[in-house]
Amino acid sequence: MSVTSYSITDIGRQRQMNQDYVFTSEISVGTLPNLFIVADGMGGYKAGEYASKCTVDTIVNEVSFSNDESPIRLLRNAIQKANSKIRQKSMSDDNYKGMGTTLVAGTFDGEILTVANVGDSRLYLYNGSLKQITTDHSLVEEMIRMGELERERARTHPDKNIITRAVGVVEQVDVDFFEVEDISNGDMILLCSDGLTNMVEDSEISEILGMKGSLEDKARLLVQTANAHGGKDNIAVVLAELYI
Repeated sequence: MSVTSYSITDIGRQRQMNQDYVFTSEISVGTLPNLFIVADGMGGYKAGEYASKCTVDTIVNEVSFSNDESPIRLLRNAIQKANSKIRQKSMSDDNYKGMGTTLVAGTFDGEILTVANVGDSRLYLYNGSLKQITTDHSLVEEMIRMGELERERARTHPDKNIITRAVGVVEQVDVDFFEVEDISNGDMILLCSDGLTNMVEDSEISEILGMKGSLEDKARLLVQTANAHGGKDNIAVVLAELYI
């Protein structure tokens, strides 16, 4: 089994700083065969930037030095450690008060893909068609589940940026996990912040991923498309393709 990947972040067209942060490793990190992460920070000046970077760095460090061979348990413990670190900083320094970050992480182990998710950054699986694996922790997603909002209107809803879960906000963060079995040769995953998905429809994302070209070509085109549609937020894209 081998994995190839490409990652990119972009400030977008309307933000003053980039609060998105990514990590990719095609080789093992601790007991994980590979690891891909996107975090989208929130907070005042520098706080969101700190939250996303510190969270990712803490998770990578925790994973690197753990002997736990359960991907879910390993990631849950690492995310909780990051949550505690961000929350402590937020409560002890007014400059960082109220900060937090979304988080989505994925790892391939043979034909199994394990995914961790907090917030509204997403992981998609692409194998000729596009499937969203994660479920957004957001106000509009709750409204959709309760039948109060049609999914087609979610991307343009005025409250679309309100998330209901984030790393660093409460004492114990609630992490969703997904396991996708029967991953096949050539399957691709996309991890991204909402700076992509709020600007680009799933159908357009699927079309770009299906084009000929390298992962870099596709990732850069996704960012260009988000910016062409307004680029209202930072954009983070990680693409990883599995070869068995």
